[in-house]
Amino acid sequence: MNPGVAVVPRGCARDGRVSIVEYRVEDHCAVITINRPEARNAVNGAVAEGIEGAVDRAERDDDVWLAILTGVPPVFCAGADLKEVAAGRANVIHTQRGGFAGFTQRERVKPVIAAVDGPALAGGTEIVLACDLVVASFSATFGIPEVKRSLVAGAGGLFRLGRKIPLNVAMECALTGDPITAERAYGFGLVNVLCDDGRALDRAVELAERVLANAPIAVRESRAIVADCTFGPDEEDAQSGAQRGQPRGPQRVHREAASPLDGPVGGPAPRRVRME
Repeated sequence: MNPGVAVVPRGCARDGRVSIVEYRVEDHCAVITINRPEARNAVNGAVAEGIEGAVDRAERDDDVWLAILTGVPPVFCAGADLKEVAAGRANVIHTQRGGFAGFTQRERVKPVIAAVDGPALAGGTEIVLACDLVVASFSATFGIPEVKRSLVAGAGGLFRLGRKIPLNVAMECALTGDPITAERAYGFGLVNVLCDDGRALDRAVELAERVLANAPIAVRESRAIVADCTFGPDEEDAQSGAQRGQPRGPQRVHREAASPLDGPVGGPAPRRVRME
């Protein structure tokens, strides 16, 4: 498989003449690329719609057996476009079916590999956590720095990270907002393949070829069983909340209402917060 030139299908988002989300298929593999490097591939409405449309296309196409999700270097994805959040348009970076970036809560049957060249922070990490396999270059970093901006990582970071890396390390990331390096993430098992800078997509293609060598239905069923046995009730609660119209993603914290996320049962009285 040759990474080649991206082709954007009908239905993927565009910003003027520039393709915001690129899509191409070769040898049963769809490559979905966030192409907004001037904004560090931050997720705005066009990116969310584009990713959801690309995943929809891959799921519908019987000739596509898996997908790779990547971003134009030097950044994989900086998370939510905070200009949209500050302007009160946080809803546009979510979709009804896919949640944040049209992806983090998207139900699907085909595996997705994240090819991470450069930082994947905040919602970028949450996108990675929603993927099935991860290839990362040495320049990649992962983290949920929302607390540094009076936000919480509501698109999966707070309940998925502790399933991917040791709990105390996940807690460190959540409470300090500090990132971890690709090497450290590889040591914890978050990253499947660690590679030189600029090679993440190539190595993701190589990993995809190993998956494509197997029977596609067996791969899908195996993925479904692993996922069903791993995902817990807190993720189901988050999904049901989204279905009730509560947007998931970066949420601003205020000292006004008690949050169920604060403190264990029987612990100190929770700090009063409100999430919006």
